[in-house]
Amino acid sequence: MAEVEGRSSRAINRRRLLGGGVAALGVAGVGAVSGYGMVDNPTDTTISGGDTVPWNGLHQAGVDTVPPQSHSAFVGLNLQDSVRRDQVIGILKVWTEDIGRLTVGVPALADTEPELALRPARLTITVGLGPGAFDAIDLPDRRPSWLAPLPAFGIDRLETGFTGGDLLLQVCSDDPVTVAHAVRVLTKNVRSLVTVAWTQRGFRRSRGTEESGTTMRNLMGQVDGTVNPSAGTTDFDTLVWDDGSEQPWMQHGTSMVLRRIRIEMDTWDELDRSGRELSVGRKLDTGAPLTGKSEFDVADFEATDRFGIPVIPPSSHIARARHTHDGERIFRRAYNYDDPPVPGSLSNSGLLFASYQRDVIGQFLPIQQRLAEFDALNEWTTPIGSAVFAILPGVADGKYLGQSLFG
Repeated sequence: MAEVEGRSSRAINRRRLLGGGVAALGVAGVGAVSGYGMVDNPTDTTISGGDTVPWNGLHQAGVDTVPPQSHSAFVGLNLQDSVRRDQVIGILKVWTEDIGRLTVGVPALADTEPELALRPARLTITVGLGPGAFDAIDLPDRRPSWLAPLPAFGIDRLETGFTGGDLLLQVCSDDPVTVAHAVRVLTKNVRSLVTVAWTQRGFRRSRGTEESGTTMRNLMGQVDGTVNPSAGTTDFDTLVWDDGSEQPWMQHGTSMVLRRIRIEMDTWDELDRSGRELSVGRKLDTGAPLTGKSEFDVADFEATDRFGIPVIPPSSHIARARHTHDGERIFRRAYNYDDPPVPGSLSNSGLLFASYQRDVIGQFLPIQQRLAEFDALNEWTTPIGSAVFAILPGVADGKYLGQSLFG
C-alpha cells in the first residue's frame, strides 16, 4: 500500500510539473527512485538486454550511437493550441527525467508496467523540436534559419499522417518491447498537452545476426549507407554537430530530416539483376560500385566500357547522390519498414531515411534536389512523409533538455 501511495504522490507532482508552476520545480535525479535497482550487465555475455548507452553529455544519444540499434520508433507530436512556454518546459523536464531512468533500466515515475523497463538493450531516446514549437514558446527569433518544411519536390506524394510535427521522439533499442514501452511511457505522461501526429516504426537486422559494422540492407536488397562519415571523427563533428554560430543555444545539437520513402516492391521484383545494379550504381552482392570490387572502393564515375558508355550510369542513384564538395555531406541512419499491404498490393514496404547535418539548406537540400530532378530509382521509390527537426543539445547533470533555449 505504501508503494501505491508513493506512486500516486509522484503522479500528482508530475501533473504540477506540466502546469504553470514548473519554474519552481527542479529535475529529480535517477537516484531518487526507490524499489528498483540499476540493471547490471548479465554474467551470460550472450544476453544483451542489460546493455546501456550513456544518455547525457554534450550531445544527445541516438545520433552517433554505433552500431545503430535494431529497432526504432519515430514519433511526431503536435502541441495543443493552448500550450505555452512554461508547459513546453514542463514536457522537456518530464522527458529528461524519464529518459534518465529508462535508458539505464529504471522504470519511469508512475510507470504502470515497470517490469518492461528493466532491459534497456542499448535504449536511446532523442528529442527534437519542429518549426511550430517556436511559435508556442513565443521565441520565433531563436528558430534556426534551416528549421522549416522542405520545399516541394516533384517526386513527393506526401501524406499528412507522416509529415510535420511540433515535437519529435526518436526511440531506438535492440529490443522491440523496450521501444514500445518507452514510447508508451513518454507519450502518455504528456497526453494532456500533445496529440500524436504519427508514429513510424522501423527495423534493421537483429543484433548479432551480422558482424558489427556491417552496412545495413534495405528491403530492395541494396546495401544502404556505405558512404557515411564515421562517428567520433573530426569530419563527423564538423558535418553534424552545430557550432552555435547562428543560434548559440543550439551548440552541440544538430538537425534531422526524416523522409518516409515507399518502395514499389511489386514492380521492383520485375526488374532483372543487371537492371537493378545499373539503377543503383552498385553490385548487389558485395555493395561495391560497378567500377570496383569491394563495398568501400571509391566509385570511378569517369570510367567507360569499350563502347564509351559510362560504367556507372549518370542517372544511377549513387551518381546523383554524390556530393559536389566536402561540405555537402550528411550522416544517415536508415531503417526499413514493412506494414500490412493495402488492397491490390502484395507489400507496403519502404525506408525511414533519417539524415543528420549541421545545416539542412547547405547539406541536405542540394542532394535531395538532384535526386528529385533525375534519379533512376525514382521509378520505384516515392517519398510519402517528410519532417524537419532541431535535435536539442545534450544534457548535463542537473539540467533539462532544451534548457539553453530558454536560458
